[in-house]
Amino acid sequence: MGQSSDREAVTENGPASAATVRSCTISAPDKSENLVKRTLVNLIPPATVIAVVLFWMFAPSSITDSPWSIVVTGLAISFFVLGLEQLLERHEGWRLTRKEFATDLFYLALQYTAIGWATETLADKPLASFKESIGISTEWAMQMPFLLQVALVIFLYEFGQYWMHRLMHDWYPAWLTHAPHHHITQLNAMKGSVGNPIELFLISLSVIAIFDLDTAALFCGFNVLTVVSTFAHANVRSNPPAFYSFFFTTIRHHSLHHTALSYEDTRCNYGNSLILLDRIFGTFRDGESEEVGQDDRKRLSIYEQFVFPFQPLINKFGATRDTVSPANIQGGEHLEK
Repeated sequence: MGQSSDREAVTENGPASAATVRSCTISAPDKSENLVKRTLVNLIPPATVIAVVLFWMFAPSSITDSPWSIVVTGLAISFFVLGLEQLLERHEGWRLTRKEFATDLFYLALQYTAIGWATETLADKPLASFKESIGISTEWAMQMPFLLQVALVIFLYEFGQYWMHRLMHDWYPAWLTHAPHHHITQLNAMKGSVGNPIELFLISLSVIAIFDLDTAALFCGFNVLTVVSTFAHANVRSNPPAFYSFFFTTIRHHSLHHTALSYEDTRCNYGNSLILLDRIFGTFRDGESEEVGQDDRKRLSIYEQFVFPFQPLINKFGATRDTVSPANIQGGEHLEK
């Protein structure tokens, strides 16, 4: 009798019909499928990091020792994430237009050519020469396990970037070089390369050239940073799990750094790839911002981005006044004081 009453309790008006049962069995897998799909999408950034590490660990030396390999893999990462933006759009307002794509592509090419050449010629090579001239030996670094070398590259590069980035938000002359990057009004896979060339050079500086490291480990570290920073700027509907987002920067973290709310609200989450540094140094803030950009979200042309740091001097000497002035940008007055 108890069994019969349980069955009748399925519906208010009597036993469940075949159609009702059938509809229930159909809807349950839908929820399960959505959960699985969402989980898989959220795992894309960490899975990409793992794939990059495995590539550099096991690829033949004929590939890993070639300087072109870092360029090819870096570009492959950018276009892979661009493809994901078409499939897994996060915000409609960040949808990539032809104009945005052309601008981003210009800066990506600039990063791999002029900025890369300037960094190697003006920073890395002189630092390596200085190291040799004073007899510093770091062969012990080469003897470390592969993954430990990769971790060292990531930490050294990001540690320098964190403090340079933070300086750019605290010191007005440095802010003038960095402000153009905060004039982007949407986030996309290649947006990490967009900015004034002076800033792009300054943010690329590191002390890695002091250390003797395996080429594959060095390139692997750079590629991991590329993966993380590309996803951190991308319009991709992926929220990585805690084991990733506790250490690495995500789009949620970085969109908040680019928020259009106010200049003061951007002074957080400085880690381009390693959000762990923000957690350590007290600049971490949780949240997400769909509206990004500064100075009333004014998008700058390539020309305006290039001349931005010099605009106060141009204005001072009576040049055209219809170009955006850094003195008026949110935060400009604060830092100038």
